Amino acid sequence: MKQKSFSWQRLVHARLFMPLVCLAVVLLANVIRTPDFFKISINNGVLYGYLIDIINRSSELVILAVGMTLATAASGGQDISVGAVMAVSAAICCQLLSGGEVSVTSLAAPIVLAALAGVLAAGLCGAFNGFLVAKLHIQPMVATLILYTAGRGIAQLVTRGQITYVRVDAYKVLGGYIGSCPIPTPVFVALIVVIIMAVILKKTALGLYLESVGNNGKASRLVGLNSALICFMAYVICSILAGIAGLVASSRIYSADANNIGLNLEMDAILAVALGGNNLGGGSFNLTGSIIGAYTIQALTTTLYAMKVSADQLPVYKAIVIVIIVILQSPVFRSLIAGMKRKRAVTVDEK
Repeated sequence: MKQKSFSWQRLVHARLFMPLVCLAVVLLANVIRTPDFFKISINNGVLYGYLIDIINRSSELVILAVGMTLATAASGGQDISVGAVMAVSAAICCQLLSGGEVSVTSLAAPIVLAALAGVLAAGLCGAFNGFLVAKLHIQPMVATLILYTAGRGIAQLVTRGQITYVRVDAYKVLGGYIGSCPIPTPVFVALIVVIIMAVILKKTALGLYLESVGNNGKASRLVGLNSALICFMAYVICSILAGIAGLVASSRIYSADANNIGLNLEMDAILAVALGGNNLGGGSFNLTGSIIGAYTIQALTTTLYAMKVSADQLPVYKAIVIVIIVILQSPVFRSLIAGMKRKRAVTVDEK
């Protein structure tokens, strides 16, 4: 009996327990609301269903959550410029593909070259953020506030204040489907990003270095780690991933809309990291938890839209639900529940 109790305690206190519970609760709410929520069908050779929509639409958020996790772990702060960096990446890519025209039906440059240029620009944005945080020791949220404010303006300058349309089937593939494959391409992009980052973190010492710098930067320097370089790299990687997410978002709508691409996604990415059970103060992190958090947020968004909640009201309802979820995961709440259980056990024993 003691062994069973011990196993249950270990399960409850596992890092992924609460993220998985939160995701399960949101999915259960969907099932109650829509009985055929888990139904998946194939129409015209393409997979359809609520689950497919959630997995597909959360692809950009998953990519952002991976980068946000690294930046948070290394600096103990968040990069709030990732949404604007998405817009910059998309604007540069589409501008090269269109040759400066507002709308085109043929490419003015190779897609690979334009995509690399967009990701490179995103990396430069990350280098700027990383320099401010790692070298000048500016608080992360304040440092990234610069590009959060100016990033969309830069994207507007690149596109001359217009929405640039690239009406070419080859460009729509990244945000659509590959040939006759029934699975949306963004799902593959997110999966590839997750696998690559997981391999890098597992097969190299980068993950350990990020945790060490996030836990105690001064101690890391004393043992020979270049904490500034590691923190700088975290922000560069975060922005590069934001650039990739921007390309996927742009391909979905085959255009560069500087005002709307990545809008408010930086907040969802931060929430995904928090819902994943990660410490927003830096240090140890769990990439899997952040990914589960991203799917939870997208499932919640899909639920609210299915309940006829308007886009203007969506942030209010989402905030209420997320506050409840975060409170349930907080150490203070867990300690309170544990204390109540101990008191109840003592009372039972006395009787």
